[in-house]
Amino acid sequence: MKLSEILRPELVMLPFAATDKWAAIKAMAGAAVDAGALPPEELEGVEEALLTRERSMSTGMEDGIAIPHAAVDTVDDLVAILGVCPEGIAFGALDGQPSRILVCLVIPKARKLLHIKTLAAIARLLSKAHVRDRVLASGTADEVLAVLRDEDGGAGTEPSERVVN
Repeated sequence: MKLSEILRPELVMLPFAATDKWAAIKAMAGAAVDAGALPPEELEGVEEALLTRERSMSTGMEDGIAIPHAAVDTVDDLVAILGVCPEGIAFGALDGQPSRILVCLVIPKARKLLHIKTLAAIARLLSKAHVRDRVLASGTADEVLAVLRDEDGGAGTEPSERVVN
């Protein structure tokens, strides 16, 4: 699934600031509730699922990216929240660099394949330096979404099947 298809302006936090990755995860889950993407009664369970996942292994990637995520039983639809933090937040990334673009994903546990495909599509999209640069240079949520729509043309699609003779 393409990131541009699951985000909407109220789920883009720009600029985003947090004292650490734990506060960032909680703030992103809270933003999903504030935007109506998650019901308020789900907040505590979603936060705990995200924090438990992060404790098991850091979701900080290289090149200033973090993708905190969790599969949750009580959620019916995939929810994504994107935070743009120009100063960066220490996320325990492999390259030791702070994370400046964070994508928090809450995925229905029953849709495990969607979970894997969505994570892979987002990682592929944000692995491109020019995409990261354009997102970081954006001044509004609408600008971020325009960049993602422009850049993720093939990021969430399945490769076509090839016929072998």
